[in-house]
Amino acid sequence: MRIASSDIAVGKISYEEFLDWCDEDTRAEWVDGEIVMATAASIQHQDIIRFLMRILDQYVESKNLGKVIIAPFQMKLLSGREPDIMFVSNEHIDRITETYLDGPADVAIEIVSPESMMRDRGEKYFEYESGGVPEYWLIDPIRKQAEFYRLGCDKHYHTILPDDEGIYRSESVIGFWMNISWLWQDPLPTALEICKRLGI
Repeated sequence: MRIASSDIAVGKISYEEFLDWCDEDTRAEWVDGEIVMATAASIQHQDIIRFLMRILDQYVESKNLGKVIIAPFQMKLLSGREPDIMFVSNEHIDRITETYLDGPADVAIEIVSPESMMRDRGEKYFEYESGGVPEYWLIDPIRKQAEFYRLGCDKHYHTILPDDEGIYRSESVIGFWMNISWLWQDPLPTALEICKRLGI
């Protein structure tokens, strides 16, 4: 839901004004000087975020690769977006400020909901691509499909398919792999079970 900037201030608001307005519990993004509020997420959406966060966080921490951040936390590119999950490598850890990531994450992950589908596949896809996010994961629990995009030398995203066994291997999270079928299990596997498979 888009809120007119006139509801907050006269004319479009700056990113700094948006950050002053937005507290740590507010799910909102800053786009073209306007505030875009996020709708409530489904339990399936939340479960997948929690699952991915746990296995990524434990893997990244065990290998000392960087930091995994979960929403609400802004990534400032052309707009101020709020990916569901971000990975920031040690090489780019200086981009993390107290209230937002100043520049691209190494991996941005969005869990698609009916309300966010057009935004995740359209606006965010192009913003993350032009903003230099090396990997964009788009997880769609409704269709039970996962799409993985990797920034090429031509500065455009290219689809990276899982292998014949359904395994996706990240280039940005060094050594991390995931079987896509894990995402659709009911109930989801435990983080402990997956971490054992990942050897951590």
